[in-house]
Amino acid sequence: MASVNREIADFLRRSRAQCDPERAGLPPDGRVRRVPGLRREEVALLAGVSADYYARLEQGRPINPSPAVVEAIGHALRLDEAGLAHLKNLVGVTATRPPARTPGVQRLRPGLHRLLDSLDHALPALILGRRSAVLGANRMARALFADFDAMPATERNYTRWLFLDHGARDLFVDWEVQARAAVENLRLDAARASERQATEALVAELRGLSDDFDRWWQQHRVHQRTHGSKRLRHPLVGELTVEYETLALPGDSETTLFLYTAEPESASAQALSLLASWTLAAPPTFPDRSRD
Repeated sequence: MASVNREIADFLRRSRAQCDPERAGLPPDGRVRRVPGLRREEVALLAGVSADYYARLEQGRPINPSPAVVEAIGHALRLDEAGLAHLKNLVGVTATRPPARTPGVQRLRPGLHRLLDSLDHALPALILGRRSAVLGANRMARALFADFDAMPATERNYTRWLFLDHGARDLFVDWEVQARAAVENLRLDAARASERQATEALVAELRGLSDDFDRWWQQHRVHQRTHGSKRLRHPLVGELTVEYETLALPGDSETTLFLYTAEPESASAQALSLLASWTLAAPPTFPDRSRD
């Protein structure tokens, strides 16, 4: 409970510091601002709550604001959709949500593994679960990024690989962009994940082993990307840019399918086609998932 209240307080303080007073609709008052962003009383005014109430919330005191108050504070801070959802999730953990059931280990249905394998001749595809755990990847995805199936099951995590594997830093031309996005998405996931202890353990590990992760985690930025691009410097086929789209899988709201494509007839498409010809020419291997 105390740790969640601290998360709420930290997020509110950083969001307030990042909010431009003019964008928030406040006229100049002639006073010199000693720190960037809104003052506490200004957030309270915009949200329609008392300054004392908002101050206690930002100080991490145990308060259970109503959904309407949370919505008003989010709009006062000019949070985007992801930021508002993050705030609601944080508050919901302590206020309105019933205790979450203890979930089991995430595993893909055999049909989803077959789906990934069937996409080999079309495009790279992988499925991520809670905390960006890599639940499955076809041969093309493993050739494009990393052989996740060869990793110990406890280390098969996209964000962990991105920060702790030197090969990932060499692979991404825009590594910082991709790494920041992973942190922002994990921050969102941390507020709503049903396995809070496991999430905190992953975050603690990454903060201890990566200065970049620790610095970006403390910024409390949240953003959920459903599509985008990645610029790669692949050791076999050289530089290429792939676009990705995400699809939520029915039956499990905590699993996401990632599909990667390249612009038709582009140099990137040619590189992807060359990688496919080399990858699919080798006989497929089927990892023993019974030990996962």
